[in-house]
Amino acid sequence: MPLPLLLTLPTAQLPWARHGGRLVAPRAGCGRRIVRVRASGEAGARPPSRTQMIMDKISGGDEVGGAGGAYSYGALKRLDQICSSICQSQVDPKVPEIVTQVQGPSVDYDLGGGSEIFDVLVCGGTLGIFVATALSFKGLRVGIIERNIIKGREQEWNISRKELMEIVEVGILSEGEVEQIISSDFNPNRCGFENKGEIWVEGILNLGISPAKLVEIMKERFISSGGAIFEGKSLSSISVHDDLAVLKLSDGDCLPCRLVVDAMGNFSPIVRQIRSGRKPDGLCLVVGACARGFERNTTSDVIFSSSSVKKAGNSGVQLFWEAFPAGSGPADRTTYMFTYVDPQFGFPKLEELLEIYWDLMPEYQDVTLETLDIRRVIFGIFPTHRDSPLPAAFDRILQVGDASGIQSPVSFGGFGSLTRHLGRLSNGIYEAVSGDFLDAYSLRLLNPYMPNLSASWLFQRAMSTRPQTNVSPTFINELLYANFQSMQDVIQFGPLVKTLGLVMLSRPQILPSIFKQVGLGVILNWSGHFVMLGYYTFLSNFIDPVVRPWVESLPPRNKYQWKRYLEAWKYGAGLDYRQEE
Repeated sequence: MPLPLLLTLPTAQLPWARHGGRLVAPRAGCGRRIVRVRASGEAGARPPSRTQMIMDKISGGDEVGGAGGAYSYGALKRLDQICSSICQSQVDPKVPEIVTQVQGPSVDYDLGGGSEIFDVLVCGGTLGIFVATALSFKGLRVGIIERNIIKGREQEWNISRKELMEIVEVGILSEGEVEQIISSDFNPNRCGFENKGEIWVEGILNLGISPAKLVEIMKERFISSGGAIFEGKSLSSISVHDDLAVLKLSDGDCLPCRLVVDAMGNFSPIVRQIRSGRKPDGLCLVVGACARGFERNTTSDVIFSSSSVKKAGNSGVQLFWEAFPAGSGPADRTTYMFTYVDPQFGFPKLEELLEIYWDLMPEYQDVTLETLDIRRVIFGIFPTHRDSPLPAAFDRILQVGDASGIQSPVSFGGFGSLTRHLGRLSNGIYEAVSGDFLDAYSLRLLNPYMPNLSASWLFQRAMSTRPQTNVSPTFINELLYANFQSMQDVIQFGPLVKTLGLVMLSRPQILPSIFKQVGLGVILNWSGHFVMLGYYTFLSNFIDPVVRPWVESLPPRNKYQWKRYLEAWKYGAGLDYRQEE
């Protein structure tokens, strides 16, 4: 499910009176009197939205850093403002420069007496702590800079067991600890698209895990391995010298290191500088809630669409749903409503989507809103760029996770995406630091071109509504249902060829609508990535076994580079992903 940038809110009560653990609507007259008093006392004042009324009833709680740390209605409004600002921006040469490159060694820079030189400094701790712990376990001196407190959110992360075991394989989590952090386990999982039938699968996003427990385990493990944590400090600037990078923090302290790992997510100031403030090519908008009161709560929805294109704000959107049992109670369930939009054509605000969510979710889940106890409200945005993963733009600075743009059209990014690449990244970063291969070219090899990731852009484009395309409102659901087998989180050449062939043979009538929906230019661009997907599959399956022994005999720098090429072939073809038996 979409994970990064989700802002969750602790236990809330709907703006109805509570009796016996259930919500009972007040008398209609009470509501009318409230509106009249407000209108007479505050001329022209707008009454609060249903979303604001719900959030204003939420009990207070400590905010934590990272995704899911904010819980107020004000946080929702701020995120809407951020979304509007990044999508209205064009290339801006005046974007604040966080990173500057300085000629010469760092001896000319005042570091203060006795400054320790770190091998790696990770900026952003909620997900960055996984990379930091893996590197610390390899013997590197690692520090984490986090502007808040490194603490996992209350809302669960949903993931498959296979993806979770990637952390175990890296060696920073035991199988026993895996069982400790699992709060819910459910099967089967439903996929469906508006009256087209349902597909039931198992083992996909079927675990709910506690971020609070997992991040706490990682934090303790990181400290015990010799790692240093700088909490309550934000990054002000980075000076990249020939021999070191020097980070200046908000409190004036300076920390030198050999490599900076940027794990500050989609809104990283370093990424903003690299992209010159350019607006994203796409957005996924997510809203939802975790509520108590669901009687049927043993299965999940991985992706479900119950309607065609709907109006939201001034835009038409195709709405999708996800739903998962929550570990906080047998009747607790989290439901997400999300949509894909093209920023150049406008998009609804998150608050507008939440208003639609309160209307549609009860019908979707066959419940009544008045009988639910809202525990948390969830909202987030996921900006996407076609030129992803983001290649390193500076010496000694590398983006990982959402900051690098590694994502998928189904689960997008966050924790699930990070686990898939954790082993590859931790090994590659360790070799880069150990061999002093920290120039921008060498670091770009750690975020290489991946044709399967680039090919997934077509699916996101197809799932976004576009004005004046003259396609049927049911087109998106028809296309997704026909293509569903290729809509796994990791696109591979063989399954994709099979599915596209079946679509062309069985549903040729939708081909003209595809061209109208996504555009000829996008299809031509996608065709190039499709060819490269097949090429990378060939290279990984047939050339890798031949050249791997030779690679081991190369000099260190050449060996480092060729190992990254082999990884790019494998991951770029999606061959790191093996369907569970």
